[in-house]
This record gives sequence, structure tokens and C-alpha cells, in this order.
Amino acid sequence: MSARQRSTQPARRGTRRMLRDLVLVVLFAGVLIAMPSVLRDLFGQASVSYLSLGIKAVALGILALTWDIVARTGQLSLAHAAFYGAGAYAAAVLFKLTGAPLWLGIPVAGGVAGLLALVLGSATLRLFGIYFAIASLAFTEVVKVIVQSLPFSVTGGTVGTNLPPLFRPVFVAGEMERWEVAFLRNQGYFLVYVGVLVLTIVISVLIQNSRLKHAFTAIRTNEFVAGVMGVNPARYKLIAFVLSSFLVGMLGAVEAHRFGTVNPDATFAVHTTVLALVTPIFGGLYTTVGPILAAGVLSGLEETLKRVLSDGYLVAYGVVLVVSILFMPRGLVGLVRQLTSRRPAGTGPGNGAGAGAPTPHHATRPANEEAADG
Repeated sequence: MSARQRSTQPARRGTRRMLRDLVLVVLFAGVLIAMPSVLRDLFGQASVSYLSLGIKAVALGILALTWDIVARTGQLSLAHAAFYGAGAYAAAVLFKLTGAPLWLGIPVAGGVAGLLALVLGSATLRLFGIYFAIASLAFTEVVKVIVQSLPFSVTGGTVGTNLPPLFRPVFVAGEMERWEVAFLRNQGYFLVYVGVLVLTIVISVLIQNSRLKHAFTAIRTNEFVAGVMGVNPARYKLIAFVLSSFLVGMLGAVEAHRFGTVNPDATFAVHTTVLALVTPIFGGLYTTVGPILAAGVLSGLEETLKRVLSDGYLVAYGVVLVVSILFMPRGLVGLVRQLTSRRPAGTGPGNGAGAGAPTPHHATRPANEEAADG
């Protein structure tokens, strides 16, 4: 084999892997798109509740995966609620002031959130670790105060403002049952959420199969060394930050239409950031599959605990998360990888770390990335 052929092999493998991952994304999207009809045929009226749970899981998957994109550069962002809220308010204000088509508000919301990320990132992404985390958390409060301070006729002040829904199914007597109206509404929103999720997954897959992945990994491992090797840390961190915020802003706009209202306290809630942070850790950092898998598992777990422990389900939910993070440092993806490994017990790189033993950051990173790049 010639030197030229050997040099082109990695590129060919990368292309094949990216095509394989994109095919899997298409298949995954097909399954999600078919899910409402399957649920309706299987469960009838109960499918409305199952579809609501599906919407929650998909929304959480978007939150988690977009946060993970930023985390791949080694940054601990606590500003997810700011961009989520900015997107929600952008859609509300656009419709209120211009009466623009409702669907136009979704990409506009993403653009507004991305622009805010560009401004914030340009000023703060040179900070490291906890300093950037504090700055991003403070930014959320700053945006919240600004929204509250705008004229009441624009944002509704501390009370907030209302938005029309994206979908308004009409009940036709004699041709459909009452619950079918709620089902059609949920089905419409579910498909929109799936569209945003698929876009997020495609961006994640493209990152994982491009030079961006290597740049992000180098920055996360040692930012100073990455700079010496020719990688511009500020530029690549800003790319990840803006992409993530654009997608979160779109999610905020869709959720604002589904809930029908926005207000500062709920829209800029820290709870949104906490969910975005915990879910990918539970699923497996620096992967595409991990955050999505964790979103499905955690949404189902929360619903189950609500029915079993109606009063104290949040306590049990928190305990499960803490125990899982302590004993699964590589998340669900790492656990699956360990269980499916054919190495004998006591050998191989998965030993020890999978049992909760402390492992250096540089040693856990490759396992996380290789577990589910697509």
C-alpha cells in the first residue's frame, strides 16, 4: 500500500462513519415521526398522555444535547435559561409588535439567542472554569432584569405576555371524539419538537465527524497546549456557544407557543439550566447518544415516581440522580459500553472507572467520546 493510500484511509473512514451516523439519524427520525400514530392505535384516549410525555422527553433531549455541545470545549455554561428565555420572548415580542407569521418566530428566536451568545461569548469565553460559570449565570439574571424593565406594552413586565398556539385543531361533531382534539394538538407539537431535535442531532453528528471535534477535545484537554498547536480556543469555543444557543432559542420559542404564555420567573428559571446540565452527565458527556438516552430515561423515571410517590417524588428523583452520577461516572453510555464489553473482569480500561473509582480526566475522555460519537 502506498503512502498516499495510507494517508487517505482515515478520511475515508471518517466519511463512512459520518454517512452511517446520518443514516441512523434518519431512521431515528422516522421512528419518532411514526410514534404518534402508533400510540393512537395502541392506547386510544390514553395516547394523549403518552404523547405529552414524549414531548417532554424530546424537549429535554434538545436541552441536554445543546448543553453537551458547549461542554465539549471544556466550558461549564450556566446560561442555558437565558437563551431559552430570550428565544421565548423574541417569538412573543415579534408577533405582538408585527403580527408576523407564528412559524417565522421560531428561527428568529434562534437568531436572537445566537446573537446574545455571540455578545456574551466574545466577552467571557476567555474566562476559565468557575469564573465563566459565574459570569454565564449572572448573564441569565441580567437578561431577566432587562426583559422586566422593558415597556409593559412590549414584554408585559413582571406579568409576562401571551402567545397564540401553533396548532388549533377544530372539533367536528360526529366525526371525532373530544380527546382527539388534544391528541392532534399534541401530535403537531411533537413533530415540531422532533424537527428541532433532529436538527440538533445532525449538528452534533457533523461536529463529531469533523475537525471541530479534535479542536474541541484539544481545548478541553489543555487550552494552552491547543493554542500552541495552532488551535484558536476563543474562536472554537464561540462556535460551540453560538450553535448551542441558537438551538436552545428555537426550543424556547416552540415551548412559549405550546404553553401560551411567557413570564420572567418561569421563562428564565434556573431549573432549565439545571436540567440541561444534569441530563448529559447522567447519559454520558461528549456524546450524541448519551444526552438523548438520558432524556428518555429521566422523563420516564420522573413520571413513574410521580405516580408511585405523589408527594415526595422529587426527593426520590434527586436521590436516583446522585447515586447514578456517583456510581456511573461515565453515564449510561459508559455503563452500556462496560456491560457489552467482552473483556474479562479485572482487565481493560473500563475496569475501576465503571465501578466508581476515581479516574483522571484525560483517561475518561476517550471512552466517553468513543462510546457513541453518532
